[in-house]
Amino acid sequence: MIAQNAYNQYRENSIYTARPEDLTLMLYNGLVKFIMRAIDAVEKGKVEDAHNNILRAQDIIQEFMITLDKKYTVAASLELIYEYMLRRLVEANIQKDTVILTEVLNMAKQLRDVWEQAMKLARHPVNRQEVMGQAK
Repeated sequence: MIAQNAYNQYRENSIYTARPEDLTLMLYNGLVKFIMRAIDAVEKGKVEDAHNNILRAQDIIQEFMITLDKKYTVAASLELIYEYMLRRLVEANIQKDTVILTEVLNMAKQLRDVWEQAMKLARHPVNRQEVMGQAK
């Protein structure tokens, strides 16, 4: 019990002290985790667990939508992607469909990986030309 409380306190402190870009990555990782848990629950016939995990994934996507910074042109494209993912999660929840969940999972993983790469590029601008294939 004490170890669990210490771990929860550590997690809470990690969230409160994280940079915004790290929080976004944590949310993407959470999105992937909840969709994977939902797929597992559907496959095991655990309808309530599947439902709860899909709802948590939907909450994360809604948070992404709410916090989009519309001053960037990419925000409009991301909003369309998030709306699609949210709609598909609702369908998956109604149907308890692992095919739909897998589709959304793949999208979530791609978005997470792109975000992670963008973070690396932002932290190490010297390597940006090399990563973009423009090294001399």
